[in-house]
Amino acid sequence: MKNLLVIGHTFPEPSTTAAGSRMMQLLQLFQEENYHITFASTAAISERTIALESHAISIKRILLNDVSFDEFIKELNPKIVLFDRYITEEQFGWRVTENCENALKILDTEDLHFLRKAREEAVKKNKTVSKAFLFSETAKRELASILRSDVSLIISEFEMELLQNTFKIPLVILYYLPFLVEKTTEKKLLPSFENRKNFVTIGNLLHAPNIDSVLQLKHMWPAIKEQLPRAELHIYGAYAPQHILQLHNKKEGFIIKGWTEHIETVLKNYRVQLAPLRFGAGLKGKLLDAMRFGLPSVTTAIGAEGMCGELPFGGSISALSEDFSKKAIQLYSNASLWNISRNNGLNVIEKRFEKTLFSEAFKKHNHHLAENIKSHRNQNVMGQIIQHQTMQGTKYMSKWIEAKNSANASRVSFE
Repeated sequence: MKNLLVIGHTFPEPSTTAAGSRMMQLLQLFQEENYHITFASTAAISERTIALESHAISIKRILLNDVSFDEFIKELNPKIVLFDRYITEEQFGWRVTENCENALKILDTEDLHFLRKAREEAVKKNKTVSKAFLFSETAKRELASILRSDVSLIISEFEMELLQNTFKIPLVILYYLPFLVEKTTEKKLLPSFENRKNFVTIGNLLHAPNIDSVLQLKHMWPAIKEQLPRAELHIYGAYAPQHILQLHNKKEGFIIKGWTEHIETVLKNYRVQLAPLRFGAGLKGKLLDAMRFGLPSVTTAIGAEGMCGELPFGGSISALSEDFSKKAIQLYSNASLWNISRNNGLNVIEKRFEKTLFSEAFKKHNHHLAENIKSHRNQNVMGQIIQHQTMQGTKYMSKWIEAKNSANASRVSFE
């Protein structure tokens, strides 16, 4: 039996986050290769965590800085270990190496966290994101994690280029794998311009770029509402903080809807999505979902980054200025432009994100690496050096914490 161990930062919530949807796509690819999957995490299971057991996936709660993980992974003996974001690789990577030396270690970056954080800091300092300071401590940690891993999955072509050109990460340990869509929805099955109304924005409201986007919309909405007095803006997203909930204003048509489980049904009802993202990284799930369901969007260059390649975007791309509101009004009011935008979005999905474009190549790549792991690692000498140093540093720090926790537990028990 081939075992895959996934070490998750959290248990997946595909109904609330694009990261959760991405993880379920990866799990399905491995199930198609007949892997028995165990999903392990230090996090608690939430009310919106998907029931992995119903997908024939085992779950396991694991502890940080605890020898029980060593015993668990030795018994499981996985052929592949998938780390969900660099933080889990930092926490458990050295233990995987020590106990399952020949397991293929895959890092799913989701997006480059250091890039998102650097852009957020730039915006806070009223700088353009092009001036973001990328050589941060977070960058060093994340890049070290990429180098220690046998292969890192990168979701955006922009990030592939950044890692190779700016940080000189070897291509041999990077693999481009974007969001995967089963099949493009047929145009005839999508509601028309005339059968849709109102604006929408959607996104997990624990996520800083989405919170900032809603705040931007609060400032822009009056200008749009003035030109389109019958239109409303509906904001969907889980985990909205209080200062976002307080923006709800029925009279102004600025409506906080909260979480929805039925994203397809929701997005098919609206005419235009607004996504004024000032910072972020990776691919934006909200824009991909909008294009899937024939919903044009108005967004920024950051929002559309990595989405379209040479193809036209499924909507309009604008700077955050009066032009953004003008493009939103135009797209909402012009049926001809709306139909062109919808068709552009469906074309992007078909040409750049359909699952069949990537799935078989990904499976073959993993098989090749797993069967040739030693020769593959010899092509990444710097990664082996960093791995060695990590084993000397992180390992003994973790062992010290483990011993301290054990001593504290014994003292409490004695008292």
